[in-house]
Amino acid sequence: MTTYPFQSALITGASSGIGEAIVRELGPSAIPQVVVARREDRLTRLAAEIGQVEVLVADLTDRRGLARVAKRVGSTAQPIDLMVNNAGFGTAGLFHDADAARLHREVALNVDALTTLSHAAVTAMRARGRGYLLNVSSVASFQPAPKLAVYAATKAYVTSFTESLHEEARGSGVHVTALCPGLTRTEFIEVSSGTEMSETYPSFAWMTAAEVARTGLRDVAANRALSIPGALYKALVAGSGALPRSVLRRLSRVVQSR
Repeated sequence: MTTYPFQSALITGASSGIGEAIVRELGPSAIPQVVVARREDRLTRLAAEIGQVEVLVADLTDRRGLARVAKRVGSTAQPIDLMVNNAGFGTAGLFHDADAARLHREVALNVDALTTLSHAAVTAMRARGRGYLLNVSSVASFQPAPKLAVYAATKAYVTSFTESLHEEARGSGVHVTALCPGLTRTEFIEVSSGTEMSETYPSFAWMTAAEVARTGLRDVAANRALSIPGALYKALVAGSGALPRSVLRRLSRVVQSR
């Protein structure tokens, strides 16, 4: 069992995928957790299985739901030591074919909700002089992604925003990390209308949600600005920084056209 320094945690998007994997990874350490998602049935089952879990049902694209979660994050009576902004989704396909209302919700969840909850978390944590903020981004944040245009753009925001907060937090006792996984076997693929991706990419390119969760928790505890699970994706991110953006755009277009 890995030992973590967190005294409590709140995880959004906790009903499946990386969010659920983080809850399960923290479970054996008996760290009190608040799990947030829209699907109450899944959260309730998870709480019954893990123990020491508070269920908070909320739609983070709804202003009232977001406000309830932000209030819980900023609580002084029941402080949150680790905040994990995991909730998010993507839309696969050509931009002009996508539903505009869906794209609006995507930006609202991936950008607006994450920013609001990060503000609540960092404000409370700096006042206490300690805390951990883990924002789940993606390797897609490091280059353009045709057919995932809005998703990649929102994740570029998350990575840049989180790196900025990491630097602002130096010396404050607050750790801020962007978790940037590559291909991960979760429900995200289905929700993003990209089920064909499972057959497009080889098995070695895929990671499990549990592997990603462990890497992210380890790296935010160590106060790393970026957490990139897997040697393959570390190499890809390093290589993308050396290539002209015109080349990255064309390579991404070729990959997405397979």
